[in-house]
Amino acid sequence: MEFLYLLEKIRVPVLNEFLLAITALGEETAFLTIGLIVFWCVGKRQGYYLMTVGLAGTVASQLMKIVCRVPRPWVRDSNFTILEAAREAAGGYSFPSGHTQTAVGTFGSVAVFTRKKWIAVICVVLAILVGFSRMYIGVHTPADVLVGALLSAVLIAAFYPLMLGKKDRTYFGLAILAVLSIAYLLYMELTAFPVDVDPHNYASAMKNAYTLIGCSAALLIVYPVEKRYIKYSEKAVWWAQLLKIALGLLAVLAVKEGLRSPLELLFAGHLAARAVRYFLIVITAGLVWPLTFRFFANMGNKK
Repeated sequence: MEFLYLLEKIRVPVLNEFLLAITALGEETAFLTIGLIVFWCVGKRQGYYLMTVGLAGTVASQLMKIVCRVPRPWVRDSNFTILEAAREAAGGYSFPSGHTQTAVGTFGSVAVFTRKKWIAVICVVLAILVGFSRMYIGVHTPADVLVGALLSAVLIAAFYPLMLGKKDRTYFGLAILAVLSIAYLLYMELTAFPVDVDPHNYASAMKNAYTLIGCSAALLIVYPVEKRYIKYSEKAVWWAQLLKIALGLLAVLAVKEGLRSPLELLFAGHLAARAVRYFLIVITAGLVWPLTFRFFANMGNKK
């Protein structure tokens, strides 16, 4: 807490706004956007790798949160203040930092497989800044941040030889992710948690359990189907790549938000609706949208 009090004393409006923006890079939207850009425009193996590291990290961090049940810094010390703009998104338990885990998993993966040093440097800096931002705005302790970063670092190293090594074992990596997701869902559904468990964090952990099942199941389908039947090329002229990304993200967003209410109505509010929705999001991103890539690859070609 001493370090957090030190950061509390140096807060200024400009730095507050900057680090509030930086901390958003550890959220689901940033992870999904960067993952899809890699998958569509950089390399499929790299995309599967980044997604697997990030999703497996979510399993680990969410499990540790619900098992350890460490309260947030301002709950542990009522004299400590946080940036109020960060309070709404910082419900639930503190240990470890999910934002840090996501940021290190996302940017760390890119830093590992990119061949451009300047991109690797930027990724490392952004990952560090996200971790620092979580402490600066007052929602995590140094221990939360360090363990969140360590979780992703271990997963980056563990999945690299499987998914980016000389021999492609991507499907094995995806199978491991699916097993972890199933185990996590079973743990959440079958465990009798104490009555004083934080309701916000419990709800978040349950949502993530169903989200991960949907994503991991879809990836197990996307990989063999795309590899055998679609076989898209990630290459295109730069402006066609930008158009492909922009339209593709809009298509994924349309599925993500457009199916929310219909599926919740169909499943009577059960979280299975979330699993189906994220399953369809990944199918759209991995199989449906890539059907258009030949069109984008041909853009700019001289006849």
